[in-house]
Amino acid sequence: MTLDDILNNVADQDRGRECELTDPVTGEPTGIKLLVVGPDSKTAHDARIAMTDELMEMTRHDGTVSGEDRERARLNCLARLIVRWEQPDGMGNFVTLSHANILKLLRVSWVEAQIDAFASNRAHFREVA
Repeated sequence: MTLDDILNNVADQDRGRECELTDPVTGEPTGIKLLVVGPDSKTAHDARIAMTDELMEMTRHDGTVSGEDRERARLNCLARLIVRWEQPDGMGNFVTLSHANILKLLRVSWVEAQIDAFASNRAHFREVA
């Protein structure tokens, strides 16, 4: 592996990879597909910096941050890793990609767990020939 290989992989991770959510019980595909950037991408780096800024703003006078605020900042960070999606609305249309809509989806614990696991697994983002 060369330095160029490493730097090219970082750039490639910003293009993202498709993550299709699966039913948490049956494992069957749900049809909801999200394009997620890799953990070494510039987008992920910027998301972590934004999370740090959010946490600093949420810090109380005694230097603490509530668990609720920490979770909000973490979900915001994870939401920033989703750059595109195909989410059907049940009537043949697709739901608009917005930070607020992504957060609604991420508030479902099994969805959040799948996306978090996918986004943090570098094997999903190895360069493809």
